[in-house]
Amino acid sequence: MDNSDVHMIYVLLDGVGDLAHPDLGGRTPLEAARTPTLDRIAANGSSGDVISVGEGIAPESDIAVFNMLGYKFAHADYAGRGVIEAIGIGIDFRDGDLALRGNYSTLEGGVITDRRAGRHIEKEDARGIAREIEENVRFSRPGTEVVVAPTIGHRVTVRIRSDSPLSPRITNTDPAYSNIGGMGVAKAVGDCMRVEKCLPLQDDAGDTAGIVNEFSQNAIDIMGKSQTNERRAKEGKKRLSCILLRDAGTKYPSVTPINQKYGMNFSCIVDMPVEIGIAKVLGMKTYGAGGLTDYEEKARVAAGAMDTQNAIYVHLKGPDEFGHDGDAKGKTANIEEIDRRFFGTLLDCIDTSRVAIVVSADHSTPCISKGHSDDPVPVVVSGDNIRNDGTARMTEEQAGKGGMGRLAGADVMPRALEMIKSQT
Repeated sequence: MDNSDVHMIYVLLDGVGDLAHPDLGGRTPLEAARTPTLDRIAANGSSGDVISVGEGIAPESDIAVFNMLGYKFAHADYAGRGVIEAIGIGIDFRDGDLALRGNYSTLEGGVITDRRAGRHIEKEDARGIAREIEENVRFSRPGTEVVVAPTIGHRVTVRIRSDSPLSPRITNTDPAYSNIGGMGVAKAVGDCMRVEKCLPLQDDAGDTAGIVNEFSQNAIDIMGKSQTNERRAKEGKKRLSCILLRDAGTKYPSVTPINQKYGMNFSCIVDMPVEIGIAKVLGMKTYGAGGLTDYEEKARVAAGAMDTQNAIYVHLKGPDEFGHDGDAKGKTANIEEIDRRFFGTLLDCIDTSRVAIVVSADHSTPCISKGHSDDPVPVVVSGDNIRNDGTARMTEEQAGKGGMGRLAGADVMPRALEMIKSQT
């Protein structure tokens, strides 16, 4: 496959898909948002909608992004988000280690009152608690050790190493996600969640499940006595009471590098450990472009990359967090900000007769449910040489009427490349 004549900026708006919300007069955030730039992009191309991972699957971001980049895994072949995040932050990881994604969470009377412990956790506090756990945790199995690595906000990566290989075939302790063959799938949850016991999913995983349960209980005990938590309580901040674990993995993934897969120079602008891990696994060149909300800088860097790259994938995190917080008005405002600051800057910096723009999402995060869902997300393929299908906005409703029809996530990249090449 040779796509060396293609120039494409591929933007994934994390969790931007949504459902009608009463706070928005029965509209979705994309429908309610004033998005003149995205409207121009949509009117200059063709639309469709996407089931990123599969019918009935409310995916986590890792497997959703892999699919949206054209990589579809069988359940048994997927390494697990824990491994991807460990790779993303550069933890010493080798096959046979157990890597898990974790959340610092708040407990009251054994009930989880906040899965993200307030979400915005100071780095000193996150690191201080991690050090206390590493220094004080005790395992009954000799030769077992742990690394607790906080990343951004409430997010933590945990790596457990033992004298003999560990198994990924275990359940999550995080009640909000199921582990289906290594893939994290969001569950519908109520208001009374508790830390779940880790269970083996096959006979040889019993020891691993026991180690995870030991870690979880040790961590709860250590965090309950933590001086960092005592100070946080006095300051009126939420305690970091436990670490909810999910998405176990024990092997480094083996995939075809993205440049080889598509016959092009493919790069990215990403911020979060999971997307950085995906970039490393796929062999993508990564550009620095400021912080999470430095939208103008990200747009300028993406546009500049077209001088040397055929494609650049840009992941913008904002909408997902408002979805998880149930803040429909905040999500709408964030979409408007991205439209003005990112897409407005981007169109000022590129020639749309030479560079195509593809905009979609990794999954929906409806504000009304505060979690990922299996609802389809819009996709727009835009450029001066792309045939317009009559759609004029990037919304869930118009996407469902678009000329591209409904796509599987893994088919978005091949379809976009086909459309761009056929019009050049």
